[in-house]
Amino acid sequence: MDLVLVVERCLRLNASMLNFLPITLGLRYIRSRRRNQFISFVSAFSLLGMAFGVMALITVMSVMNGFDQEMKTRLLRAIPHGFIDWSQAADDWQQGREEWLQVPGVEAAAPYVSGFGLLSRGNTIEGVNFTGVLPEYQRQVSVLADSMLLGELEALADGEFGIVLGALLARRLGAVPGDKVSLTLPEVSVTPAGIFPRVKRFTVVGVFRVNAQIDQTLALIHLQDAVRLLRAVDGAQGLQLKLMDIYRAQELMQAGSDKLGGGHKITDWSQTQGSIFQAVQMEKRVVAALLSIIVMVAAFNIISSLVLMVADKRSDIAVLRTLGLSARQVMSVFIVQGFGVGVLGTILGVISGCLLGLYIGDLVAWIESLRGQAVFDPEVYFISQLPSVLKAHDVLGVTAVALGLSFLATLYPAWRAANIQPAEALRYE
Repeated sequence: MDLVLVVERCLRLNASMLNFLPITLGLRYIRSRRRNQFISFVSAFSLLGMAFGVMALITVMSVMNGFDQEMKTRLLRAIPHGFIDWSQAADDWQQGREEWLQVPGVEAAAPYVSGFGLLSRGNTIEGVNFTGVLPEYQRQVSVLADSMLLGELEALADGEFGIVLGALLARRLGAVPGDKVSLTLPEVSVTPAGIFPRVKRFTVVGVFRVNAQIDQTLALIHLQDAVRLLRAVDGAQGLQLKLMDIYRAQELMQAGSDKLGGGHKITDWSQTQGSIFQAVQMEKRVVAALLSIIVMVAAFNIISSLVLMVADKRSDIAVLRTLGLSARQVMSVFIVQGFGVGVLGTILGVISGCLLGLYIGDLVAWIESLRGQAVFDPEVYFISQLPSVLKAHDVLGVTAVALGLSFLATLYPAWRAANIQPAEALRYE
C-alpha cells in the first residue's frame, strides 16, 4: 500500500498537494511493476505500437513528399510552364511573342503546334503527343535541348520531316537516329482508291531523356512540318511560356491575359500535368490513412491495458477514495497513466521517424551497396535513389493525431475507475 502512504504524506504536508496527486500516482503506475505480467505486456505493446505507427507515418509521408518534389523538379524543367492558344493559328506569331515577353514574370516564349497520333515501327505501335517547335526558341523554354542522349534538337529542319523521340518511346519502338517511323493521325484521306488514314514517314534525328513521364509520350518535330501535317494556317497554334515563378503560373498568366486582352486561351502546367501531382497527393493521403490504423490499434491497446489496470487496482482505488480523493481525481490518475504511455510512444516515434525521414535515402543506398543490387531501377522508376523530404507540418499533424487518440483512449477506463464504489470494492478484501 505504498500509494496509500503517498496520499497520507501529501495530506499531512499540505492540502494543496492533492492537486498534483493524480499526476504523481499516474506516473507511478507507469513505472511500477505489475503483479499481472499480462498487463505489463499489453502496456508495453501499446507503447511500441504507438511509436512504430508514428514512425511509419512520418517516414512514408516524407518519402511521398520526396517523390512529389522530385517529379516537379524534373518534369517542370522539361515542359513549358504555360501555354497560350490563339483562337486561330497566327502567321505573325513573333508579335504575340514580343507582347508576352513584356508581361511581368514571363522569362521566355516559343511558338508551337501540337497534336496526337500513333507512332509505329515494324509491328510496334505507341500513342504519342507530338509537338512542332523551332529548335532555337525551344531551347529557351525547356531543357530538352540539353537532355539529348543521341543527336541534337537543332537537327530538326524545315521540310526534312525529322523527329526527336523520348528515350522510353524510342526504346519501345527500337528506334535510333537514322531509322524511319510512321506517324498516323486521327484523320482519314478520301482518294479514288478508297478511304485511308493519314500517315507520314519521319526520320529519327535524336533521342532525349529527362527521367520523367514525357520520355515515353512526347515526340518533337519542326514547327513548319507540323503545320503542313495538320493542314493548319501557315503559322503557330500558340506560345509556350517559361515563367520566373512556376508556383504562381496561373496568377502570372491571368495577369498577362488581362493586360493583352482576349482572343486566346491560357493553360498552365497545373492543368496539363496537375493530375500527376494530384495523384501523388491522393496516394499520400490514402497511405497516411491506412498507416493511421497502426496508431489506432495502439490506442485500443491503451484502452485494454487501462481496463485491466483498473480491475487490478480496485482495492487501491477504494482505499484512495476513503482517504479523500474525489472521483474526478481518481479519473485523472488513469488519464495521466494512459496518456503518459501515449506521449512516450509518440516521442519515440517522432524521433525515429524524423531520423528515418532525413536519412532513409542514405540507408537505402547502404543496403544497395551490401546487396550489390539497385532497389530502384532507373529505367523503370526514373530515380536512382529514394527521395525524402521531411516537412514540419507533417510531423506536427501526426503528433497531434497520435496524442489526440491517446487521450481519447484513456477516457472510458478512467470513467470506470471513477465509478468504483469503495464499499463494494473492499467487501471481499
